[in-house]
Amino acid sequence: MMRLTGKDEQMGNLILFLNSFFSYLLLFILIAVLVVVACIIGAKWRKSKDQKLALSGGGEAEQTAGGEQA
Repeated sequence: MMRLTGKDEQMGNLILFLNSFFSYLLLFILIAVLVVVACIIGAKWRKSKDQKLALSGGGEAEQTAGGEQA
């Protein structure tokens, strides 16, 4: 096996660093996208549930909308 010296070793270290950096960056972006998608879906589901409750009578929707129950 050949031993890297000087400039070749620095270039190898740079490539290894960039590989790790971009791997973690890609993972972070993936997690961020999943969080955003989950928030959008959750908000749509909540609006849909509130709309159904309002159409069916609205008693419970008023209690849960304020966050407090009487």
